[in-house]
Amino acid sequence: MLKKLLPILLAVIGLGAGVGGGMALRPAPEIVSIDPCGDVEMDMAHDDTVQATEDASETQDFEYVKLNNQFVVPDLEDGRVAAMVVLSLSLEATIGTREAIYAREPKLRDAFLQVLFDHANTGGFRGAFTDSATMTNLRNALTEVAQKTIGKDINDVLVIDIVRQDTQN
Repeated sequence: MLKKLLPILLAVIGLGAGVGGGMALRPAPEIVSIDPCGDVEMDMAHDDTVQATEDASETQDFEYVKLNNQFVVPDLEDGRVAAMVVLSLSLEATIGTREAIYAREPKLRDAFLQVLFDHANTGGFRGAFTDSATMTNLRNALTEVAQKTIGKDINDVLVIDIVRQDTQN
């Protein structure tokens, strides 16, 4: 009977020692403040970058306008569809331009599709298509055409989602 109780007793003692050690060695809790918008910000009073970010956000007021539908772009190889790329885009625009953007959305979508087709035709969606340099080039081209279509109220184009689905050969 002692042979059966000894492993159980050792397991209980080991569990108690583990819990006690974990409680004694756990780090102090971090102080986190949450603003009404739901963003989490760590308490970093010694870090100047938080103050610089707040100063920059006070000088530029932007709103984010999500375009209604996704963009579907075929990636062609030798005249055949090798993959389909689906993107969701949003615009970072000056506050108050949302209605003007939605009013010109068909023209904007047409311009964006042309940029996306050109990007696909130059091999932009092949290989490591999410590489930083490749995505920066795509965002810059989209921002440029958005500024030509809507005006200087567009600050940036944000790629919210991007998916590539290869076709079966």
